[in-house]
Amino acid sequence: MDVQLWTWILVGISFTLYFGIAIWARASSTKDFYIAGGGVSPLANGMATAADWMSAASFISMAGLISFSGYDGSVYLMGWTGGYVLLALLLAPYLRKFGKFTVPDFIGDRYYSNSARTIAIICALIVSFTYVAGQMRGVGIVFSQFLQVDITKGVLIGMAVVLVFAFLGGMKGITYTQVAQYCVLIFAFMVPAIFISIQMTGNPFPQIGMGARVEDGTFLLDKLDELHTQLGFKEYTSGTKSTWDIFAITLALMAGTSGLPHVIVRFFTVPKVKDARKSAGYALLLIAILYTTAPAVSVFARTNLITTVNETAYTDLPDWFKNWENTGLISWTDKNNDGKIQYRNSDAVNGKPIFTEERGENGERIISNPSTAENELYVDKDIMVLANPEIAQLPNWVIGLVAAGGLAAALSTAAGLLLVISTSVSHDLVKKQLKPNISDKGELLIARISILVAIVVAGFFGIYPPGFVAAVVALAFGLAAASFFPAIVLGIFDKRMNRQGAVTGMIAGISLMLFYMIRFKTGLIGIMDPLPESEWWFGTSPEGFGVVAMLVNFILAIVISRLTPAPPKNVQQIVEDIRIPSGAGEAQMH
Repeated sequence: MDVQLWTWILVGISFTLYFGIAIWARASSTKDFYIAGGGVSPLANGMATAADWMSAASFISMAGLISFSGYDGSVYLMGWTGGYVLLALLLAPYLRKFGKFTVPDFIGDRYYSNSARTIAIICALIVSFTYVAGQMRGVGIVFSQFLQVDITKGVLIGMAVVLVFAFLGGMKGITYTQVAQYCVLIFAFMVPAIFISIQMTGNPFPQIGMGARVEDGTFLLDKLDELHTQLGFKEYTSGTKSTWDIFAITLALMAGTSGLPHVIVRFFTVPKVKDARKSAGYALLLIAILYTTAPAVSVFARTNLITTVNETAYTDLPDWFKNWENTGLISWTDKNNDGKIQYRNSDAVNGKPIFTEERGENGERIISNPSTAENELYVDKDIMVLANPEIAQLPNWVIGLVAAGGLAAALSTAAGLLLVISTSVSHDLVKKQLKPNISDKGELLIARISILVAIVVAGFFGIYPPGFVAAVVALAFGLAAASFFPAIVLGIFDKRMNRQGAVTGMIAGISLMLFYMIRFKTGLIGIMDPLPESEWWFGTSPEGFGVVAMLVNFILAIVISRLTPAPPKNVQQIVEDIRIPSGAGEAQMH
């Protein structure tokens, strides 16, 4: 069977499973809709959390990003896994004990202010929409390639699919759907990784295969370093980013993870605080399976891409190249009219010599005269994981499986984010502020209408995204770090923190991050172009600037809280109570 047929079969089976679960677990109350009734087991919740957290950025884009940036890409591994440890140990149990299942609800009650709640709602919407844009683009890329439709139509199909299981089931439907999606995505990620590791190094464990020897006896990473230097790139195993920027991006991703609304709500779907800790442990273990494999997938994909495509006549290219060329995500321009593809580091060319390697009659390596050939190949970073099985000539069913896994990753996170958006509107805005006496049925209706509106907006951002998937998602983490992280940490650990400090810090943090993001990523639209790297403040990339904005938030919040009246005594007592490990029940604001 061909690839497209396998894809239809595997995607069809997985989607039938998701729809079946959504209908079986449809929400009948707001408790079902918001926190799955609070009765999910720790293992199921751990799987759902892992699927929710391992988005299209983790499955589709992260390995692609590492394959192009090499050592610099390690920031995503360190930041996203380290952030989950931070969340599990530092915040999740206390938030669970506090008893508020949304971040705006926690902030509104902890800072005894509807103004603080409203600002938190705005921050949650900004973070969630930025994040969901990356997921919808991931959906569009998968559909566009494997179902042979353009990216716009792919996004529209994805919107319809997410709408069904988010609209019907709320958190209850999404949770059990995500358990199935975790199984699909982890199987889809690991199977091709194991196949390619055996193919290239003879080792069935990709994590070990990455550091093993290839057929000619050289280490795979040494071979990739050599390929890189020949083409004018820096060695794969050394980075180009400054130590400060590596630190800033890692910390922004860690703090952003701890402030992500759609991950925090997961700790309320289990019955007890102890179960929240258990599910965090399970999730971390399940996430580690993919995150320890991603660097190996990056190395395999990068090596295969260079050895398969560079200096190859266009007429001799394998089918996978022409399939992806139809999507516009890979393209070739024959600048020197020799009919061959020259893949080079564009920045390094500019008059600097690049050596090309050829093989003699007996297979010996011959390094040819220096070449200053221009780069003729464009490759979108987001295709590397999806194209990897095709480049390695794996069986067609494996290629179809990867498509199903990519969709599972993107759709699971998109559903979780859309629920956060609808909850922020229906629970935190309407129920808590505008119409406190609204019925359960009325609140559920507003939640579903909010999801409908949110998915239309998310689809628009998926069609017109501000960058490739992992870059968009990294910016969402920066926004979460700049806005929520200080307010949550200080709310738990600083009795003296009051509403004036929290509100000022959140406004300053998210405003500064948004300004920097717009100025250096998209420019001031219609007024000026985005500024170049040389203009970065303190040498900090937009992905890492969340740390600077977060520090500004912390400093302003602490200083202003000390210059203004202390919180009421009952609030200070609640902060004391939530830090008692066990036996005191779960604190509730009155």
